[in-house]
Amino acid sequence: MASVYDIAQDWGANRRNPKGRLVMLLFRTAHLLRQSKVTFVLFIWYFLFYRVFVEWFLCIELPWKTRIGPGFRIDHGQALIINDGTVFGAGCTVRNSTTIGNKRLKDGTYSRSPRFGDRVDIGANAVIIGPITIGDDVAIGAGAVVLRDVPSKHVAVGNPARIIPRP
Repeated sequence: MASVYDIAQDWGANRRNPKGRLVMLLFRTAHLLRQSKVTFVLFIWYFLFYRVFVEWFLCIELPWKTRIGPGFRIDHGQALIINDGTVFGAGCTVRNSTTIGNKRLKDGTYSRSPRFGDRVDIGANAVIIGPITIGDDVAIGAGAVVLRDVPSKHVAVGNPARIIPRP
């Protein structure tokens, strides 16, 4: 559940980034309000505002159900798509034109979304899909297409992503 601590951590992580600060403040507020059916109903107007403003005007698809640890940084937030089943640890960074989500399985159902550890740094134009786990202190290169697990302290680069130890 969102807390003042999370908001403060996000605020610091997005220093000199007013768009990132605004999006994370709006996200944490929506995430907090959705915890109760009563507040969800009372603040349905807020959820509509969030959806229209963040997704349509700012072009960042970050559903309020997504679980995100404190200190989340959005660099150059534009064309960012994150599935609501995605889970992020603390201190993660995402950049523009990144897609994170599930994939359609052969039987027509959808897989779960990726789970990220702490301090994951995701480059621009990366695609990370499927029921995979990304460990702590991982770097995902710009343009990488990640379809399999990445162990902690490694780097994923290329299409399809090659996994190499982090220097």
